[in-house]
Amino acid sequence: MPKKINVPATIDALGKLKAKIAALLVVEKSLKKHLEDLAPGAYEGDVFRLSISVTDRETLDMAAVREKLSPQFITAHTNVTHVRTLKVTARNGEGL
Repeated sequence: MPKKINVPATIDALGKLKAKIAALLVVEKSLKKHLEDLAPGAYEGDVFRLSISVTDRETLDMAAVREKLSPQFITAHTNVTHVRTLKVTARNGEGL
């Protein structure tokens, strides 16, 4: 028999966790901004090490590819995956 969960409490716990993660990502972005002018190399903190490298990244221009290939070719080579999405948002109080 599946374990019964408290759905509202679980939703709220997930929402609170996501809010904490969002706040931490803001702090992470700020800290990285302070380090963005460092040259490539390794840097030591008291506990952690920072490695900075510069590489080239190749990306495929899908808009250009779609212009060159027929819709039939694209459809024949498109994979479809079933995706389940959980989205947690703050309630606005309407309808409560």
